[in-house]
Amino acid sequence: MDKSAASQAPGLIASLAGVTRNTFGLLLSRLELASYELSEVRNHVLQLIVVFALALVAGLFAVAYCSVMVVFLAWEKMGWTILPVMTLGFLAIAVGLALYARALLRQDKLSLPATMAELKADRDMLL
Repeated sequence: MDKSAASQAPGLIASLAGVTRNTFGLLLSRLELASYELSEVRNHVLQLIVVFALALVAGLFAVAYCSVMVVFLAWEKMGWTILPVMTLGFLAIAVGLALYARALLRQDKLSLPATMAELKADRDMLL
């Protein structure tokens, strides 16, 4: 009877093989989740690039026409001093837009939240 009970219980090698299989399955599922999230992030980045490029072109045309109009209208009163005034104005706008872009990047849309949560859960389970 002892021999039949021992033959039914898995041995050390069989247990290690099972653990290896389960670990490989876990890693594979995490890799699939990461690839799915990376594809979503890629789509968000592409959308952001297209919108930014179109906004940049439209904004540059608007700025050019507006600048020419302001300089033309103010030249008689201010002369050449309108040019540094316009430069400071555009510098202030550029700094404001840079701060806004930095705030948008801090919203963590590119951070893979589900993958990171699963990896933290796996780490906690193993430790």
